[in-house]
Amino acid sequence: MELSKLLAPGAVRVMGGLTSKKRLFQELGEMVSASYSLSAAIAIDGLQERESLGPTGVGHGIALPHARLEDLDRIVGVFIRLEKPLDYDSVDRQPVDLVFALFAPKDSGVDHLKALALVSRTMRDQAVVSKLRANADPAKLYAILTEARAPQAA
Repeated sequence: MELSKLLAPGAVRVMGGLTSKKRLFQELGEMVSASYSLSAAIAIDGLQERESLGPTGVGHGIALPHARLEDLDRIVGVFIRLEKPLDYDSVDRQPVDLVFALFAPKDSGVDHLKALALVSRTMRDQAVVSKLRANADPAKLYAILTEARAPQAA
């Protein structure tokens, strides 16, 4: 599994002015709708439902919201780099500026976990994170996220 298979080039944005997690989820829903022709409302509901189980802010300014959706035939992702970090209720209580959201079919089983592990490993790579924070061009962010890496054990 590769990030280039999960993330469309148009599913990467740099945004400012988001003031709440709810507004962030609305943006993520709109992005997944525009990039993958999914219902924004269903995507937002899925993110909020998952978030109610516990925060997906993993620390160090990174959030990995995710949801399983009915009307989906493959795992897809969207990425937002926030110009101004947002309070997200992360495990380390730090605001978030890098958000990689995953959406998987309801019955994706272990593939959803593999995709989440891949994104998590990528976002734990300090060199990748530094490059993401240093760039504001969505095309460059996409390239940074999808450049080939040697496979690693989960």
